[in-house]
Amino acid sequence: MENIFNSFIKLKNYCEKNNFSGWDPYDGLNSKLIRVLQLHKSKFLRIAIIQFNKKSPINFRRILLTPKDENPKALALFLSAYCNLYKINSNPEYLPTINYLANKITLLQSKGYSGACWGYNFDWQSRAFFLPKYTPTVVATSFVAYSLIDAYEVTGNETYLKTAISSKDFIINDLKRTNVNNGFIFSYSPIDNSVVYNASLLGSRLLSRIYSFTCEKHLIDIARKSVLACVEAQNEDGSWKYGAMEIQSWIDSFHTGFNIESLYDYQKYSADTNFNKVLEKGLEFYRKHFFLENGIPKYYHNKTYPIDLHALAEYIRVMYITNKIAEEKQIIEKALNWSIENMQSAKGYFYFQKNKYFTIKIPYMRWPQAWMMYGISHYLRFLNYDTAV
Repeated sequence: MENIFNSFIKLKNYCEKNNFSGWDPYDGLNSKLIRVLQLHKSKFLRIAIIQFNKKSPINFRRILLTPKDENPKALALFLSAYCNLYKINSNPEYLPTINYLANKITLLQSKGYSGACWGYNFDWQSRAFFLPKYTPTVVATSFVAYSLIDAYEVTGNETYLKTAISSKDFIINDLKRTNVNNGFIFSYSPIDNSVVYNASLLGSRLLSRIYSFTCEKHLIDIARKSVLACVEAQNEDGSWKYGAMEIQSWIDSFHTGFNIESLYDYQKYSADTNFNKVLEKGLEFYRKHFFLENGIPKYYHNKTYPIDLHALAEYIRVMYITNKIAEEKQIIEKALNWSIENMQSAKGYFYFQKNKYFTIKIPYMRWPQAWMMYGISHYLRFLNYDTAV
């Protein structure tokens, strides 16, 4: 355990030293040089630029004049992590950072929508759609609003709770809906019509947690319709494809984790336990398919590479909230120790991904630094391990 604790402190110190700001795997279009050369005007060039920056083991961002920046979702993960540390023993040393992160997040809201919402700090082009910088998404908004509720529970600051609660209006009024049998799927953002199961479920998760404060029954009614549609998409073995499009047919670790924790929280806050069997089936698949025997976390259910610590961090979170973490303690510690040995720099940060023939060692802040702080903080909270130094 001492090895994990020391690793966490090194990571925490690195993130604090950099003021929680840094590069991102997907920030290729933030390059000032690419903007000057007008290379961001073409969809295919946008995809190529993003993927080149993401997959290259060499960091070209300084050459391309890509600045380090604050990502709202990264700040949210850090905020929830510090709230976890505070909840271990109510140590006041964490409160200034909690308030700093919560206030910073509040200032980074995307403007012009029905309620509080957040997006990423870069233009993003997928094969399915294009999202300009700070276009709010249900995924980013879910994690940010959750973190603000975490901060409210620690500090009692009503502003954090009020801001988080207002995000329900963004989800209900600004997201599009695709009808599926008895329910519907929330769109990823207000400007696309995608059918992505984990994204829609994260919207249901947030509405359900907000309901626990407001007791507005229509929030649960809306959340349940999204849950119904996503449950129908579960495969016989308990897995989910990422989305409904043919190009979205992969099954990966952390999006599976999002589905499971969203269903769990929906049932927890709504008291609607009709999806227990779906949840149990999903958990069984999740626990069986995403680790090798030596503790290496797998990205996909049917292949090992790339090795990505986002998968491990989300796994710890899911096991914590579903009360399975004691049963998974051995594999989690094995995975954490492997990751520390093979994917952590002496400077404290974790590497982005390990492929079969090379490792991408670029110190991205959201992925995986924020995710690893978030994941390990849940494990420390489970152990009631005091991190104050």
